[in-house]
Amino acid sequence: MKTVMISLKSIDDVKSFVSEVSKVSYDVDLSSGRYVVDAKSIMGIFSLDLSHPIKVEIHCADSNECADFVEKLAKFGA
Repeated sequence: MKTVMISLKSIDDVKSFVSEVSKVSYDVDLSSGRYVVDAKSIMGIFSLDLSHPIKVEIHCADSNECADFVEKLAKFGA
């Protein structure tokens, strides 16, 4: 599992993030405080407090594939 922090500052950021996450076959979760949601769920993301950085937990077995995905998330850096 890999963990990174991101910020989603606009609706377009959320749409772009969900688009990237939907391309991967493994599970990706977002957590803010005590709430955890599926990162592929746009409704779940909007239930989080987006005014603060959000923790992304990436559950992938292949470290190379995981590293590629983390690079794509760099544009959402916290």
